Amino acid sequence: MQITTQQVLDALKYVDDPDLKKDLVTLNMIKDVKVEGKTIAFTVVLTTPACPMKDMIHNACVNAIKHFVDKEAVVQINMSSNVTSKKEKDETTLRDVKNIIAVASGKGGVGKSTISANLALGLAKMGAKVGLIDADIYGPSQHIMFGLGQETPGSAEFNGQRKMAPVENYGVKLNSIGLMSGPGQVIALRGPMATKALLQLFHDTVWGELDYLIVDLPPGTGDVQISLCSQIPLTGAVIVCTPQEVALSDARKGIALFQIPQIKVPILGLVENMAWFTPAELPENKYYIFGKDGVKHMAEEMHLPLLAQIPLVQSIREASDAGHPAVLQENTALSEEFMKLAQSVAQQVAIRNARPVEEAV
Repeated sequence: MQITTQQVLDALKYVDDPDLKKDLVTLNMIKDVKVEGKTIAFTVVLTTPACPMKDMIHNACVNAIKHFVDKEAVVQINMSSNVTSKKEKDETTLRDVKNIIAVASGKGGVGKSTISANLALGLAKMGAKVGLIDADIYGPSQHIMFGLGQETPGSAEFNGQRKMAPVENYGVKLNSIGLMSGPGQVIALRGPMATKALLQLFHDTVWGELDYLIVDLPPGTGDVQISLCSQIPLTGAVIVCTPQEVALSDARKGIALFQIPQIKVPILGLVENMAWFTPAELPENKYYIFGKDGVKHMAEEMHLPLLAQIPLVQSIREASDAGHPAVLQENTALSEEFMKLAQSVAQQVAIRNARPVEEAV
């Protein structure tokens, strides 16, 4: 008996997206079904190329076809992706940016910029189109981490106006005030001027098509953060914190900022940085010098996802200083941890984008 396209679709209705809790057919994630004899081919369109469930969904589709259609079927699946977005179209240079993700912390020195760089690069490694804004006006560092100390933004045109073109390295588009000032030059800007300079990085840079634009925020909860959150359409925020109580207290304030009624930015999850210290000569040892699981416990208490626990390892610092962040080092435990972080963030973005607006915060 000839296998029909409807039989294939009926079988795939038994396969759910684990995050969105609906079947792939209802979610319109099955495309281009073709049947030739016992060969069945189709495309599964995931919500992100960084989907951590990709292999599981692939295997579930194969099993569904063999169980409900024909156990001898030859199943050929093309795993594709189309990153989802809830951002409204506008006529600014952000019009083709699908998701804007702020990486924030309540205090400085917790490794927020390191997390931002490795998150952006991890998403890019998995095939996403990624940009990064270094919004830390007074202490920019991303140009150093990306090995772009001598670069400057180029020139581009947008709607007949002269704008900046971001610099690019490792597949990530980047703009930072650090690219526009010399190594020893002091960036002396008062509150309103700092906010204006930051917003220019967003609106005077031609970003083009991006799945994710990562924003490395300055630490704290001041005027710059409030202006950004109220004027830029953020998809969500990632909070970076170290495990000790002083840092946790400041992180709570950072979370509270995003929950202010006039801001209301969803918290995608928490990252526990410097979760433990592992010396290079004793790679199996863990020393909890800042306390153990502080951010993990806070995430559980606040019912927020714990996106990752990143250890304090000398090679992370060395890689950042060398302009070649740790996630780019292939087949290392650290690289895998940062890739898991990127997958977790992409997963939370997809979940948020699938919710009704009133449930998203």
